[in-house]
Amino acid sequence: MPGVTESVIGGVYDSLLALVYPEACAVCGGPVESRLDAPVCAACWTATRLFDENDNLCWKCGAFTPAKIAADKRQMVRCGECDADNFTAARACGLYEDGLRASVLALKREPHVANRLAQIIANAQRQPPLNGADVIVPVPLHSERERERGYNQAAVLAREVARATRLPIEESVLFRRIHTERHRAGMDAKARRVSVAGAFEVRQPKLIVGRRVLLIDDVFTTGATVSECAAVLKTAGASDVYVLTIARA
Repeated sequence: MPGVTESVIGGVYDSLLALVYPEACAVCGGPVESRLDAPVCAACWTATRLFDENDNLCWKCGAFTPAKIAADKRQMVRCGECDADNFTAARACGLYEDGLRASVLALKREPHVANRLAQIIANAQRQPPLNGADVIVPVPLHSERERERGYNQAAVLAREVARATRLPIEESVLFRRIHTERHRAGMDAKARRVSVAGAFEVRQPKLIVGRRVLLIDDVFTTGATVSECAAVLKTAGASDVYVLTIARA
C-alpha cells in the first residue's frame, strides 16, 4: 500500500531528522519531533486554541464570544464592532497564541508553511461561510517592503491554501500603492484605518468581477487592512469578499 509506505518512510525520516538536527519548540523549548509540526512541538499544537464549528463567533468578523448560543442561532451572532467593515465575513484559525503565534512569526522570517499549519488553514477555508469563495487573493505588501523582506508572507500563505483547496489564485489583482507605516502594538482601530485609507487599488478587475474572493492575510487585529482591501475589491466588481487569516489577535 503506497500510502502506508510513504507514511512509514516519512515518520522514519522525521525521527532521523529530529535526532541529527534537533529543533527547539518556539513555545516550550522542548524538542520538535516532526518537521511537519514546526515551529512548535505536537504538545504545544494540542494546547493551541483553534476555532471549530462548535465555537460561538461573530458571523461577520469571527470574533469569539464565550456566551452559550444554540447552534441554530449562531448565524445571527454579531459583535457590533464590525458593522462598518467592508468584507462579507472573516475567520481566523484560532487565537494569536502558542502554535499559531509562533507560526506567524516564523512565516515573517522564512517563506515556508509547515504541513500542520497548511492543514489547519485549509480546514478553516472548507467551513462556511468561507467555503463559498471561488478565487484567492493575498493581501499585498508594498513593493519596497517586499524587497526588504524578499517575499510577501500573505502570498506564500495564499499559495499554500490554493494548493490544498484547489482554488485558483490571482496574485496580481490587488496592489498596494502607498507605503504605509507599520502598524504598531497599541494602535487603536481608528489609527489603523486612517493609516491604510487609499493604500490599495485593483488592477485587472476582470479577474474578480462577479467572483467571491477569499482574501488571505496572516493576522486579523482590528480588521482595518482587510476591510480596506475588501472595499476596493467590491468596488472593482467582486460580489463578496471573505477573509481568512492564521490567527486573530
